[in-house]
Amino acid sequence: MKKRTKIILIILSILIISAGIFAYNVYQMVMGSEDLSGKIDELPSEKSVSNLIQSGNSDWTNWRGVNFDGKSNFVGLKTDWSKSLKKLWQIDYLCQGDATATWSAPVIKGNRLVISGRDNDSDLVFCINTDDGKVIWMSSYKSLAETSHGPGARATAIIDESRVYTFGRSGDVVCWNLDNGTEIWHKNVNELGGIEPQWGHSATPLILDDKLIVQGGGKSLVISYNKINGNVLWKSMEGDAGYSASVPFVIENDTTILVYHGKALSCLEAESGNELWRVPWETEYGVNATTPIISGNIIFHTSAYGMGGEAIEATKDNYKVLWKNDVISAQHSDPILIDGYLYCYAGESLRNKGLFKCVELQTGKEMWSSDQIGQGTITFVDGHIICLDLKGNLYLIKPNNEKFEKIGELKNAIEDVGNLAWTVPVVANGKLYLRYLQRLVCYDISK
Repeated sequence: MKKRTKIILIILSILIISAGIFAYNVYQMVMGSEDLSGKIDELPSEKSVSNLIQSGNSDWTNWRGVNFDGKSNFVGLKTDWSKSLKKLWQIDYLCQGDATATWSAPVIKGNRLVISGRDNDSDLVFCINTDDGKVIWMSSYKSLAETSHGPGARATAIIDESRVYTFGRSGDVVCWNLDNGTEIWHKNVNELGGIEPQWGHSATPLILDDKLIVQGGGKSLVISYNKINGNVLWKSMEGDAGYSASVPFVIENDTTILVYHGKALSCLEAESGNELWRVPWETEYGVNATTPIISGNIIFHTSAYGMGGEAIEATKDNYKVLWKNDVISAQHSDPILIDGYLYCYAGESLRNKGLFKCVELQTGKEMWSSDQIGQGTITFVDGHIICLDLKGNLYLIKPNNEKFEKIGELKNAIEDVGNLAWTVPVVANGKLYLRYLQRLVCYDISK
């Protein structure tokens, strides 16, 4: 009897410990903040010479590039990676202090790169000279922020002529002078009844004509500000904000707005914000985080947590479903459409193990699937796909709807990745930019 009791107690102890470990991991996944790993430098005191703002041949001025499709306009990619890639510079100060994780990607105009950071009390905004990695200007504002996956910005900035706009996780919408970092106007979506989603405001702003459009959630699900002075032009709908960037959708010669919010994909009139139609799409956690893919009047959208993906054919007033399946069920890895085929990491982005797939857009048919390059994010440049896995390794893929074709790789392109490298790679003007928390690395990828 004593032996039996001892065995039962041992089993109970193992179960309790296992339950505790599971609960801790769940807490970390939901509310924890990623620790900064590797080198952390102090903020620089030396400034780069501020040149006149110019445009490059292949700038990347907003989320997913100038056409919102994840494709760079750069031509002249170096495809032989056998002798590595030349690292031009690296900075390690974007996040300062404990639990200040920030995930937003850079945007580039000419030799000016803008990227968000964080210290213990404030959101930081940096303008970096892409030629040498030195700071042109740095600005900030005080902002209280939760620590679930860090208090820093998730949303990527957007450059428009001589201005740049940022959106912090706590709802701060700020317009800056791109030349010198002076604050032009500053609003917060909470002023209009906005509500921060569980993992912070993440939906990158969109500029259309004179409008800056953001997801505010709550009583102001979508807000249109005048991009020059910050005045409110219109508010639309109520509900939970999503984590996806809104994108323009041209249909029947009119430009509308696709908003992937917490419970649906909605199409809005650009001038009024009126909802034209909506596709119900509610995940278990309200996490719609990928960017809708557009091909003519066909739209593809996807989410994780068992939702899968769906292709619809839209008119200005309505839509019909072409197909729906679970072949691609991406958490926050955006597909790229190439010659009628979707290339994408499928599944959740919580560990560096997943599937990279090719799927026919018109039918939803899976052409092939590969487990050779982990899990991660992608960008397209000069006929090739650059994949960054969650541990900072790079892969060069040749799009081919008949087979998976890897033609190059670079291990540890980002060093000291202690958690998961979630930020998408960006290519502009012959340079590749990789961001991981406090670190930003610049590689030369031109021939």
